[in-house]
Amino acid sequence: MRIVMKFGGTSIADTDKIKNVAKIIANQQRTHEIAVIVSAMGKTTNALTTLAHQITDKPNLRELDALLSTGECTSVALMAIALNSIGCPAISYNAWQTGILTDDNFGNAEIKHITTPIISVINEGIVPVITGFQGITDKKDITTLGREGSDTSAVAIAAAIGADRCDIYTDVDGVYDADPNVVKTAKKLNFISYDDMLNMANNGAKVLHPRSVITARQYNIPVRVRGTFTPNDEGTLVAASKQK
Repeated sequence: MRIVMKFGGTSIADTDKIKNVAKIIANQQRTHEIAVIVSAMGKTTNALTTLAHQITDKPNLRELDALLSTGECTSVALMAIALNSIGCPAISYNAWQTGILTDDNFGNAEIKHITTPIISVINEGIVPVITGFQGITDKKDITTLGREGSDTSAVAIAAAIGADRCDIYTDVDGVYDADPNVVKTAKKLNFISYDDMLNMANNGAKVLHPRSVITARQYNIPVRVRGTFTPNDEGTLVAASKQK
């Protein structure tokens, strides 16, 4: 089975958490073919945005994307270092290396095509660790996909490499029928359809970005929302129908 594993910023907020995630990846890699997508560490993107706005209220959008993309570049390198240190072969990749082609709508680019060469790496038993949130135009300009764009990156790469599933690891252990921080009786769902998940996302649920759900539905990629800190929990499956 081939799985894409995506980890958000809270999951890899510091080096201890990166090492914890590396163990989760290595454990899965023993029985599955794995590709990994990571976001920037913690609040790195916010910090970089603040730096730009300390210079000007209206930073050039091309240059802002070039700046913001460095957060993910740091994450993939650190994750690959962590994986290799525990005996799990890994190579980090940035957007320009993996052929994630987008339009030139800087700050909110859309993926047009993926010509990723990472399948051969996966076949060699190596884990590719790929930057989420970013792409590259046909003019070789770096773009970003907008807030929470790493979810979309993960699902799009899953479709491109023919993955059987995309696992989105977050700081929550699945999708709930209501906000558990507000509704104490909220229940975790074992399954939710693409359409129902999209409706929840469009109405403010922050578990998955709407564009990632649309991409998953378009390519029929099952998505499992899982908790980084409860990795043995199956979380919530987002798919067209329940699977055995």
